[in-house]
Amino acid sequence: MNKLTIVGAGLVGEAAAQIIARDELCRELVLMDVQGELAQGKALDVWQAAVESGSDTRVYGGGKADMLDGSELVVITAGVPRKPGQSRQDVLSINLPILDSIMADIKHHAPAATVLVVSNPVDVLTYRAWSVSGLGRDKVFGQAGVLDTARMKCFIAEQTGFSARDITALVLGGHGDSMVPLMRYCQIGSVPLSHFLSSEQIEQIVERTRKGGGEILGLKKTGSACDAPGVAIAQMVDAIANGRNRILPAVAILEGEYGRTDIAMGVPCVLAEKGLARIIELPLDAQEQAMFDHSADQVARDIAEMKAL
Repeated sequence: MNKLTIVGAGLVGEAAAQIIARDELCRELVLMDVQGELAQGKALDVWQAAVESGSDTRVYGGGKADMLDGSELVVITAGVPRKPGQSRQDVLSINLPILDSIMADIKHHAPAATVLVVSNPVDVLTYRAWSVSGLGRDKVFGQAGVLDTARMKCFIAEQTGFSARDITALVLGGHGDSMVPLMRYCQIGSVPLSHFLSSEQIEQIVERTRKGGGEILGLKKTGSACDAPGVAIAQMVDAIANGRNRILPAVAILEGEYGRTDIAMGVPCVLAEKGLARIIELPLDAQEQAMFDHSADQVARDIAEMKAL
């Protein structure tokens, strides 16, 4: 990839930039923010760290919209983070106009760019970004499931004592308390998770995963998660930049998959050079489908609330 721009020089954007630059996932990395000098300073810091790691990725920052020119991929992390006691939906009224402004700049300066939305509430804002972009769903999608899956793998490793390298997990649905962890798809070294843990232990992991972001927010007090989201972004960028055809959960626009249309939901996707290559539709049992429908209904209500703003 020649040029990638991260819009939002907060902690998440900076964390993602560090990994992207270090791993040389693009030749040119821009860190853009309304606080231009802050973005410049962070970009310079990231660049110097990357150089020390042996990377030739050129990193620079600023606040002007024309810095988007020529971007092949734009990652949107800008917005107000949650505070303790807030839900992701609580920040919608603040982050929606921020997203609209960014999308207007992208349409003007990088109309063909692939867009990865990270800002919360990510399901609603991904839908908004797609609806105003004029692009197909292959070019506009969101990050949530990679982070949620990482959290679940962490909790499984903690509970079982096994290496996280051998753990596979999968989370569908909206990003939040209504997410749908598919536990029968979770394995440790190809062995079903139920072989190692009781149903009560598995349910505890499910609940902790659903509230994983809130747990960090409550402990940190002054900020939300940033390092794990940064790694999740970098994983998705790597899949696109290197055309890996990786199966990763992403917030995608559904067109009949899982019985839903005109909605943005977390589902397994294939990420490749062009962006979102396809959605993988898994067979769900009655209980899983009911949980997915409950999550989808919540996201649909949030989208309707967004349209009313």
